[in-house]
Amino acid sequence: MIYQVLLVAYLIVALLLIGFVLIQQGKGADMGASFGAGGSNTVFGSGGSGNFMTRTTGILATLFFVISLVLGSITAKREQAPDEWENLEVPATQQAAPSDTDVPAVPVEEPAGDTPN
Repeated sequence: MIYQVLLVAYLIVALLLIGFVLIQQGKGADMGASFGAGGSNTVFGSGGSGNFMTRTTGILATLFFVISLVLGSITAKREQAPDEWENLEVPATQQAAPSDTDVPAVPVEEPAGDTPN
């Protein structure tokens, strides 16, 4: 149960992290503000969105790495079912056909002279 919850949280954090990284302005975007295009940062106050976006990205990145480590630890501790392709030297066991079917277990061969062309 906890594994599925962590997987969903991992997906949500990853998508949010991608979104916040794509929304952020580049380092050269502040250059336009010095030439008169500085009205775009007023939504987040006079400091702009730098602090909010940087902190949120840092928190999401930390959550992403922590959840990755926890999921990796949980996955490593799980017991896996044995793979039938692991040991190819041991012959596979043949299963007997159920006796209540109308289909024969061995196909019946027809005589060679009666086959239509």
